Amino acid sequence: MGVMDKELDRKLKQFFNHLADRPLEPTDHAYVPFLEEGSDAVDPISALAKRISWSEAASVSLLSGQRGTGKSTELRRLRKILSDDDCVVFFCDMRDYMNLTTPVEISDFLISIMSGLGDAVNDLFQRDLAKETLWTRLFNFLETEVQVKDIKIGVDAGMAKGEFVASLRDDPTFRSELQQHLRGHVARLVKQAHQFASEVVDFVRERKNNPDQKVVLIVDSVEQIRGVGSDAANVYKSVENLFSGHAESLHIPKLHVVYTIPPYLTPLVPNLGQLFGGNALCNLPSIHVRRRNGDSDKSGLDIMTRIIENRESGWPQFFAREHLDRLALSAGGDIRGFFYLIKDCLVRASSMKEAKLPVPHQILTNAENQLRREMLPLPAEDVIWLKRITATKQPELDTIKELPHLARFFDTRVVINYRNDVDWYDVHPLLIDTL
Repeated sequence: MGVMDKELDRKLKQFFNHLADRPLEPTDHAYVPFLEEGSDAVDPISALAKRISWSEAASVSLLSGQRGTGKSTELRRLRKILSDDDCVVFFCDMRDYMNLTTPVEISDFLISIMSGLGDAVNDLFQRDLAKETLWTRLFNFLETEVQVKDIKIGVDAGMAKGEFVASLRDDPTFRSELQQHLRGHVARLVKQAHQFASEVVDFVRERKNNPDQKVVLIVDSVEQIRGVGSDAANVYKSVENLFSGHAESLHIPKLHVVYTIPPYLTPLVPNLGQLFGGNALCNLPSIHVRRRNGDSDKSGLDIMTRIIENRESGWPQFFAREHLDRLALSAGGDIRGFFYLIKDCLVRASSMKEAKLPVPHQILTNAENQLRREMLPLPAEDVIWLKRITATKQPELDTIKELPHLARFFDTRVVINYRNDVDWYDVHPLLIDTL
């Protein structure tokens, strides 16, 4: 490469890295507040914050959305809104405490949440309240009442909190055996978890010298629980049972809790919000780049362009606006898929023997074909189902036995969730022609 070629390659690399997939704080220069703008739609995050602000008693709120719709970023905005409203907000990423590909039960779910809450308290107040109360009681409970001595890595072996949490997250055998032992002791475990949460709120109120201090716990990444292989059906069934069968246990005294939930629960349990106290379910759909009839939506395409502009202001050197619109439509409004296509185009452009800018249409086509190949092949039974979704714009879930298939469609973005006053669904744009 010549000098100019090396400089061009440097710029391509810079653009590539500016599209790193990461949650953004609302103060980040890359953040685009598109949910907050416009007079025709209600910002779901502001509405969620208002419900918590207005709730005098403990509350539960549910946030759903597919991967890549910006949930973790918007939860950080929720944290800021609530913090600015004088709430004390704890944030717990369940990827640090749970195995997200194995069946979950209320017992290990609550242990994981309380672990995260304890760590968050320690981070904010430099006080390991969990070590002083939660873990002492929990280990004694497991050893004396549940009698888990036959678990190879058990509390009788002197397992420390860190080892216990790591085993619960990373060792499926340990987790399964612990679940089995706790099934006859769920009520007692729930009571212990609630007791610890109550102690946390009392501690915060004492520190803040405010007996009415509102305390919020945001539980992120629960929506990422997904089944893999032969155990997939059991995983999805366990998630359904967790939220539909244990709603009362997930109401935590004195706390205002926000749980993220997987999108496949919405059509499965239509009145899920009512089970958790009547708060409306908050849903983050993909950016609306096309209407139900297939026509493009300029306002959505403008948002996608602004997202790129905030990441890389020099994008017009590499893409014409029509290129970005094309890739946004090909990604179906999915931000993560949009970034995938652009980054692939940048890599392909850097590999050309002779640089041609803006990026040639053939490179866009090649990137789209690559993303399409990653979603193929489609089994014949999937094609039949997907044709029905394309026709009705609904999930078309006939029986509960089909839930793992629907969940897989959502997880792999084969089916995308949109909203125009009401929720609707469609097959990924790059797959339409294959149907």
